[in-house]
Amino acid sequence: MSRVPGWLGRLGAGLTEMSERWNERRAEAERERDETDPGTSSDEHVPPPPDYAPDVPARPDPALAVPWGVRVAAEAGWRLLVLAGTLWVLTRIISAVQLVVLAFASALLITAILQPTVARLRRLGVPRGPATALTAILGFVVMGLIGWFVTWQVMENIDDLSGQIQDGIDELRNWLLNSPFHVTDKQINEIAKNLREAVGANTDQITSAGLEGVTVVVEALTGILLAVFSTLFLLYDGKRIWEWTLKLVPAAARPGVAGAGPAAWRTLTAYVRGTVIVALIDAIFIGLGIYFLDVPMAVPLAVFIFLFAFIPLVGAVMSGALAVVVALVTQGVFTAVMTLVVVLAVQQIEGHILQPFILGRAVRVHPLAVVLSVACGGMVAGIGGAVVAVPLVAVTNTVAGYLRAYSRQSALRHAVRPRGATAAGPVEQPGTSEASSE
Repeated sequence: MSRVPGWLGRLGAGLTEMSERWNERRAEAERERDETDPGTSSDEHVPPPPDYAPDVPARPDPALAVPWGVRVAAEAGWRLLVLAGTLWVLTRIISAVQLVVLAFASALLITAILQPTVARLRRLGVPRGPATALTAILGFVVMGLIGWFVTWQVMENIDDLSGQIQDGIDELRNWLLNSPFHVTDKQINEIAKNLREAVGANTDQITSAGLEGVTVVVEALTGILLAVFSTLFLLYDGKRIWEWTLKLVPAAARPGVAGAGPAAWRTLTAYVRGTVIVALIDAIFIGLGIYFLDVPMAVPLAVFIFLFAFIPLVGAVMSGALAVVVALVTQGVFTAVMTLVVVLAVQQIEGHILQPFILGRAVRVHPLAVVLSVACGGMVAGIGGAVVAVPLVAVTNTVAGYLRAYSRQSALRHAVRPRGATAAGPVEQPGTSEASSE
């Protein structure tokens, strides 16, 4: 009985040794299989396909399966959607506070005209407060005198103008009857009758427009007061307002924006100065032309030409057409044709000589951009939007160009300088490539 437990112990030890050897061999086989095919494991072992099975290519990454052009278009597309949504929201906000935006934009334009005078007085030793007050009072007095002069001239000549208009209409009627267009008296009477019926049918609308005119006058006075106060504060404290605005910009973008702001202000100042000079030259020469042609109210028409010149393209056409119509109904066809010749000649000189010479390259905007910006500004905010649109585009163009050049110079400044044998070549300095390309 004593030999039985020993035999069983040896049998158990042999079985244990055999199981350990089996486990070691299986672990070694699994390690070899993992080294040859890392994607498989002992738990998920897939037997290799038979030799007669067709080769099936592996599926690529879905991102790599999309063509490169489609991926670029998708990346640009959602960014454009975000920008379009942002612009739409800004447009809605501007439309909601249109009066405030136009008043502040007008204040910026007026400040661009008056600020050099304040700076000149400061250089002469005048304190900032008196310099600001003196400049603002002088500027607003001049603007008020211009408005009063135009109103006075119109009221003084309105009676004579109405009689001349009636004589001109009769003369135009006789010219149409004797013209080669074969216009009959019946047709002229029919046109006059239709005009009277149209005016009578729209009497309610005209009356409502007159009632709405009271609201327009109140809004105009409010906008003028906002523009006056904004101009005063911009003239007096413009630098500190700009420094406070810079604090709202993220720190990483603050140096570029700090440099783009003065560049944008120089562009705006140059645009306003150049536009004032060009408008003044247009008003003087066209006013002299229509004065020598005996067109009535030559001085008020010249002032209208000066004011409408601040609306690019459209303003010149409207003011010129107004002068031609007044000449037509008061002095006849020949005087109207000569007025048209004078207007076109002065505008051609302005477009090809005065604007490139006075405005220069700093505020040069492509004519297509001018047309589109004026149209968009007029659709968003009417006449005020059309006036502000072009200087806004010019300033945006200057800011974008400055930030692009600043980012390029920053990249060159922080680039790793070559060492060793590669350092023998010339190192490109910021701005060298632009100067060589120009």
